[in-house]
Amino acid sequence: QVQLVESGGGLVPAGTSLRLSCRASGRISSDYVMAWFRQTPGRERAFVGSIRWNGIGAYAETSVKDRFTVSRDPAHNTVVLEMNGLKPEDSGVYYCAAKPSLWSERYDSWGQGTQVTVSE
Repeated sequence: QVQLVESGGGLVPAGTSLRLSCRASGRISSDYVMAWFRQTPGRERAFVGSIRWNGIGAYAETSVKDRFTVSRDPAHNTVVLEMNGLKPEDSGVYYCAAKPSLWSERYDSWGQGTQVTVSE
């Protein structure tokens, strides 16, 4: 069982930056894939980016890859989502998720989410 706890959300003006953290605990092998999703009212959770637990394979979804970066902080067992040049459409609840490997069908561990609100 993997436990995930997100932090770092908040209300910020457009054009600024936020750093979201996902602290992971439990039995996590190097094959695990850690991901960030965003959910807005009335929509399904949308994939934002991911990284392997061993720190390789960082990937951000096309629409945000020029502004968002996914990384891992091994000293703190944390996965980080750095968001720069925030836009109002980036607002939503950001969830951290984990699955055992690239070939796992679904993400089976989820955090409670952290709210990000970007004002005009």
